Amino acid sequence: MVDALGFGYFMQEGELIMSDAHTYHTSVEWTKQKRAALSSASLPTIEVATPPQFPGGHEGIWSPEHLYTAAAEVCLMTTFLSVAEKANLVFKSYKSEAVGTLEKVEKGMLMTKIHIKPTVVIDDESQMEKTMQLLEKAEKYCLISNSMKTEVTIEPIVLVK
Repeated sequence: MVDALGFGYFMQEGELIMSDAHTYHTSVEWTKQKRAALSSASLPTIEVATPPQFPGGHEGIWSPEHLYTAAAEVCLMTTFLSVAEKANLVFKSYKSEAVGTLEKVEKGMLMTKIHIKPTVVIDDESQMEKTMQLLEKAEKYCLISNSMKTEVTIEPIVLVK
């Protein structure tokens, strides 16, 4: 069985199980200059472009470099949400900031590193160590970061409020 997003599922002993392989379909259509529309079925279309640091690039529009950095950042968050739920961690908020570094290396320009600063707010100080461990676990198991040759690091912050 396949759902609308292309995820494969199967039934095992009465339980719905996700398959071992998933596909994600996207489409890019050039619109003008160095801009395009990025879309995927049942998702909002976003405008993408060459970043302003390159000839003909555009300010204020998502670039491949932004999306690449965001992919690691979002994956860290979704992995944290999953491990926190399984560990029954109660937290008040999660937010993060990330910086992706594109630099010239021997082979040309490469995204060499992504540094993510997640901040988790909890209300129980006794959960501080558990929260840090879960952030580290999320870093270890983030599917996107593990798929990149870019160095991905985190600088977690846990606040008690």
